[in-house]
Amino acid sequence: MPSIISASIIGLCILLSTLIGAVGTRYIGFEGPSDETAWLVDRLTGNIYKCHAAERGKASCDEETTASVRQPKR
Repeated sequence: MPSIISASIIGLCILLSTLIGAVGTRYIGFEGPSDETAWLVDRLTGNIYKCHAAERGKASCDEETTASVRQPKR
């Protein structure tokens, strides 16, 4: 019985670390043609965002609905 419990705990830790890794690397960023724009891709939903930052600080991002990736219908 102790070996089953320890194997379950190890399996749970592996699954939890995989989940944390997937959520931690959710967004991928690409530089735009100028220093003021960048593209963000949400790896979980497939949405693509175009972000603008005219000056230092927080950027504003708009969702590009025409360029989003959708799941195929099954």
